[in-house]
Amino acid sequence: MLGAMSAAPLGLIAGSKSLPLLFAREARRDGRRVVAVGFEGETQPELAGLVDEIVWLRVGQLNALIRAFTDRGVAQCVMLGQIAPKNLFDLRPDLRAVGLLFRLKEKNAHTIFGGIGDELRKDGVELIEPLRWLAPWLPAAGYGVGPKLSDRQRDDVAFGRRLAKEVSRLEIGQSVVVKDGTTLAVEGFEGTDACLERGGRLAGKDGGAVAVKVAKEGHDLRFDIPCIGPKTVEVCAAHKVAVLAVEGGKTLLLDQPELEETARRRGVAVVAC
Repeated sequence: MLGAMSAAPLGLIAGSKSLPLLFAREARRDGRRVVAVGFEGETQPELAGLVDEIVWLRVGQLNALIRAFTDRGVAQCVMLGQIAPKNLFDLRPDLRAVGLLFRLKEKNAHTIFGGIGDELRKDGVELIEPLRWLAPWLPAAGYGVGPKLSDRQRDDVAFGRRLAKEVSRLEIGQSVVVKDGTTLAVEGFEGTDACLERGGRLAGKDGGAVAVKVAKEGHDLRFDIPCIGPKTVEVCAAHKVAVLAVEGGKTLLLDQPELEETARRRGVAVVAC
């Protein structure tokens, strides 16, 4: 545990992968004390060395999560990282979580995490957007690394962006894979990597597919920020997806130096549109 700072503590609800680690570093650089809630089997253990205090819980312990913050004087928190879909279905909710789930007519990431935000607010903890601390990793439209796009690929990026926006509006997914104006794959419950694999396979032996990932309209950036990282680029390369396009200003590049090096080395164009 690191030494305490003078600023009011900031809460972090930490899922899996590297985004909670990135946030913790930036928040502490900004002079904030960070109190984290981590989840057994999800949150990376090294987060403990980057925050002032961490409380370990099981997925579904909603009342304990809120108490972890209120008992420590946390008035604002952020939610970052992922929870494996299987754990959302296999969770053992406490009574407060049961009540929340019972009240929801639709159960998806937005309604569940939005409901958690409502429960936090009831006890005086505001769930806020984390973008203030993550802005350097949100590339603007026009960003690009790797091979230069052809005219055909630029057309596919524009087509894929329109398609992905509509698919996300329908709560299906946020990523699509296209080639030569044809839709090859649409992201569903399986997630981005599996969508890239399927789309790359359907592009044929020569590959050359274009993947596009966007934020849905009205996206609640308090708890669901689109992200890509070096692994995403590796998946594209492994399945001959030539272009990975993301929505400018709304998609985080995790481990950006490594991502950019991977894109150049593997010959995958990464652009923001």
